Amino acid sequence: MKRPRVLVLTLGGTISMTPAADGGLRPALGADALLQAVPGLGDVAEIAAESHLAKPGASLSFDDLAGTAARIRAAFAQGVEGVVVVQGTDTIEDTAFVLDLLAAGTGPVVVTGAMRPPGAAGADGPANLLAAVRVAASREARGCGVLVVLNDELHAARLVQKTHTSATSAFASPGFGPVGLVAEGRVRVVARLANVTSVPGLEGGNHAPVAQVSLGLGEDGRILPTLHGLGYRGVVIEAMGAGHVPGSAVEAIAFAASQMPVVLCTRVRGGPVFTATYGFPGSELDLLRLGVIPGGMLTASKARLLLSLLLGTPWRRAEIIQAFQDFADPCRATG
Repeated sequence: MKRPRVLVLTLGGTISMTPAADGGLRPALGADALLQAVPGLGDVAEIAAESHLAKPGASLSFDDLAGTAARIRAAFAQGVEGVVVVQGTDTIEDTAFVLDLLAAGTGPVVVTGAMRPPGAAGADGPANLLAAVRVAASREARGCGVLVVLNDELHAARLVQKTHTSATSAFASPGFGPVGLVAEGRVRVVARLANVTSVPGLEGGNHAPVAQVSLGLGEDGRILPTLHGLGYRGVVIEAMGAGHVPGSAVEAIAFAASQMPVVLCTRVRGGPVFTATYGFPGSELDLLRLGVIPGGMLTASKARLLLSLLLGTPWRRAEIIQAFQDFADPCRATG
């Protein structure tokens, strides 16, 4: 039987790190070395491997991801049937979401990594890489958008979050759970999100500076009126509860909203920002009356990435609002 063609792109991360001479772990292993550590990988797919970058996850940039997305699109145009991106887990939930925006609909794209370095007892990198290749090579993963695969679980890019600093079970989709799993060498998809089509104009990865500001108990948001002068073109507010901020911060938010798009998210890890329930000063209804854009179920970090990419295009405010409505709700069909 002909094996599916899968491209593995490595970007660095813990999965590739070894101890440096002066102490601490640093990216060192390339794609070939990572693949050689996975028994039976060649039985799953015909693998092409490329060492694309060698960075820790926290140092990846928009430009890095735009280049990765371009390579993914080119690979599918050349006939590969799936792509695996290997990187550091610090930013997997962010980069998978950006790749979903920049390379949606091209074919199965899977992002994976490891919580433990190669030299650690119980290193999880080889198992994660094997599962990721199985998913990328499978028919079941087609049409699922970008998936994050670790610990034999499949998570949708729009929903996944890193929930622990060290556990191999660190990745979860709060409020939803995984959309599939790998068991006995078989890929099983148990749920699919509403289809998302790429937003025209995002493919090049052009972006604008967007601030992310968390407002907690007793804060007045005095930093918000300074953002425009610092060169920011938008701001995402990480609020409390269902989208609530201290009443003392409303004036600063109103000023910011008069200068730039302001998106409202919540620090709560599950559930959407409300749009029609509470009406006290600093509540979601109060902020929406000021022109604040609801972020739906997107985390603040993902909302910042989406807004940054949208502001890198000629899109107008009404189109930005529509894009958030389309991408922030995983149950809403688009296109």
